[in-house]
Amino acid sequence: MSDIRIQKMGTPDVIEASDGRLTVSVPIQIKRRSGRKLVTLPNGETIKPRPWDTATTPLQLALARGHRWLAMLESGEVKTMRELANREGVDNSYVSRMINLTLLPPWTVAAILDDTLPDDAILFDMAVDPPLVWA
Repeated sequence: MSDIRIQKMGTPDVIEASDGRLTVSVPIQIKRRSGRKLVTLPNGETIKPRPWDTATTPLQLALARGHRWLAMLESGEVKTMRELANREGVDNSYVSRMINLTLLPPWTVAAILDDTLPDDAILFDMAVDPPLVWA
């Protein structure tokens, strides 16, 4: 039976018990980034998840929603943001904030899609007050 205990980073170690069991100590850190858990090795290297193991981040999902909802408005599928909000079952201000994400500069959108934004990037801040100038 395995027993996993999380402790502070240390040195790798293997301890053999008298009954033949082995205890393996692996120095890693688990950090959260963009809603995902990443493993950090003692040398600071981060083990990236495999492409097929990755799930869509909340920022990526919000960006996709914003573009889809803007396309629905522009095509005339819905007449107003209020109608869109009622149709989607969300608040009118939420629709407005997600559509604001379509105003982000291309390099910010690329960083969202590549999941390379800094840890302090917050969806609410980008959605409420997108930059007016891309300089």
